[in-house]
Amino acid sequence: MNRFDRITAILIQLQSRKVVKAQDIAARFDISLRTVYRDIRSLEEAGVPLIGEAGVGYSLVDGYRLPPVMFTREEAISFLTAEKLVEKFTDTATQKRFESALYKIKSVLKSTEKDLLENMEGHIQVFRQSTAFHAASDDTLEVLLKCISEKKIARISYKAFNTTDTTERAIEPIGIFHENNYWYTIGFCHLRHDYRQFRSDRILKISCTDRTFENKHASLKEYLDALPPKENLERVVIRVEPELARYIQNQKYYYGFVSEQTIGPWMEMTFLSDSLPAFARWYLMFADRSRIVSPEALRGHVKGVLSAALSSLE
Repeated sequence: MNRFDRITAILIQLQSRKVVKAQDIAARFDISLRTVYRDIRSLEEAGVPLIGEAGVGYSLVDGYRLPPVMFTREEAISFLTAEKLVEKFTDTATQKRFESALYKIKSVLKSTEKDLLENMEGHIQVFRQSTAFHAASDDTLEVLLKCISEKKIARISYKAFNTTDTTERAIEPIGIFHENNYWYTIGFCHLRHDYRQFRSDRILKISCTDRTFENKHASLKEYLDALPPKENLERVVIRVEPELARYIQNQKYYYGFVSEQTIGPWMEMTFLSDSLPAFARWYLMFADRSRIVSPEALRGHVKGVLSAALSSLE
């Protein structure tokens, strides 16, 4: 990126946030702080009304805006790709909001970029698992994000795993994240008086109340970074038939999947498991087409489950 393009990009970045730190600009463009200061000085000399405060960052004078931004062809295509992902992996309300925002973005595109998007529409597809996003409420993520931004308590009807009971919860959500085909939120649960993780497809009903948070919370990133690493993880190595491996692609991450490699006629898979009994029960789903390499204790757990199953049939 040449200096002119970088300075223009810095100006756009300054418009995107109330305050932008010099360190953030340096990290984004992989430049030194000295270069950042020089680029900021160039913007000031060009007449851009900037406010800089030591130890805080830079901001534009309120009310200053650039004219409509021109996007590159690559950026235009990235919008189309993002649209496909949002369509498949978020709730209905978020899809509609993104669609509305995208119309506004498309309105400032040049005719050539608009034609490009129309031509590329049928060339980008995203196929999802049935669990990519599913919830009883069509606005689950939107309501959660509203509660997070306004620091309002959310009321949810929640059905926990492996139970038919539904509990009413009041939670103070601190963030959402997507992992292994599911959306989750972490929040302080008033019922349990502690932080809990909730899966979106188990939230049967949700509403944002008028009650403000009763506690002060760290951000989701700070919360996750502070979690202690799992202890007593045990290395598990199994070998499965290659054609079987593709059928357990989604489930393997729940059991600590680390890596895989081809060993002769087998696909050797390595895991770090925090529960050999749980791993053994999952392994039995495809045990007839696989082999346990290690540890020996896993074989014992598998035999134990099989023995109990056979006894129950007698």
